[in-house]
Amino acid sequence: MSSRYLIIAARFNETITKMLVSGATETFADAGFSGPAVETVWVPGSFEIPVVAAKAARSRKWDAIVCLGAVIRGETPHFDFVAGEAASGIMQISVETGIPVIFGILTTDTIEQALSRSGIKGGNKGRDSAQAAMATLRTLRQITDSKDSNVR
Repeated sequence: MSSRYLIIAARFNETITKMLVSGATETFADAGFSGPAVETVWVPGSFEIPVVAAKAARSRKWDAIVCLGAVIRGETPHFDFVAGEAASGIMQISVETGIPVIFGILTTDTIEQALSRSGIKGGNKGRDSAQAAMATLRTLRQITDSKDSNVR
């Protein structure tokens, strides 16, 4: 069964987010998904991701959605509001629609931590998020397609 994936990426902290998007698109390509199977759209910041993810999930055009961004703690409580609301909105959309909507938004204390998690020093949360999208979609399809009444 073919699959379609949408990446929603925040322009705020774009240097970091671009590395996350690169990690996600490379991971999808390595799994055989590229071209029209993977689309990327950009939004102003992480706070705007849930509304776009909601519209996309409800459209049923994509089988899974990966949300990527970077929220770095500053000297004000703004970080807490943006990170918390983005996480809450993304989870709500996923549960409501049954479409995997993956939270790949970095929430770090420093720019150095964000750079480290975006591929500079090893791991890449974009890659991890693409893997989570594919794995979750496989699991949901397995559950849906299962004739075994013991699947819980």
